Amino acid sequence: MASQSAEITRKPRADSVRNRERVLEAAKAVFSAGGPDASLEAVAKRAGVGIGTLYRHFPTREALFEAVYRREVDQLSEFAEQLKTAPAPVDALRRWMRSNVELVATKKGMIAALALAVQSSSELYAYSFDRLTKAIGTLLDRAVAAGEIRADVSAEDLLRALIGMCYLHEQPGWQTTVLRLMDVFIDGLRVQPGTGRKLASPPRSGRVRKSVKPIRKR
Repeated sequence: MASQSAEITRKPRADSVRNRERVLEAAKAVFSAGGPDASLEAVAKRAGVGIGTLYRHFPTREALFEAVYRREVDQLSEFAEQLKTAPAPVDALRRWMRSNVELVATKKGMIAALALAVQSSSELYAYSFDRLTKAIGTLLDRAVAAGEIRADVSAEDLLRALIGMCYLHEQPGWQTTVLRLMDVFIDGLRVQPGTGRKLASPPRSGRVRKSVKPIRKR
């Protein structure tokens, strides 16, 4: 009887957690398509819950924005933890940065919504910037320690460069351009093992440049 009673008391909590996750996933999709002014009723409908359930978890629109934002930041932080043991440090750093670009690419409408959440809470901005900086810093430190990335760049530098590239490109197909620029950026940070010199990127056309011979005076 006691165990059955415990299961009964735990079940609503499990359902509540599932409902909350469904609302957050639905909000991400709805706001991506409709922006910050998208209907909360549409969020509830997509999540398969009543509007009352949505408001029990998130009393205001801003509370929902903030929860979605924190969830995305936490997922990126967890991804960095998974990449800490990847065999190639630079590749791990590149994968994490690419995941950020792909994340922004999936939510054009969410950008405005998340901006509202951050602007309304300085604590939220500090939280997100701290977690993302630590996440990318962990991967950067591994690449530097391996002698593959120059040591005079900080985690903040990488994060600001990434954010700048994402938010400066809003035209259709912008993510392809940003991913290309990001690859160029990371390649520019690479160093020749044991020398500290930057690696020269190979010609993208696949052709080998001929050396220019000095002109001899006759």
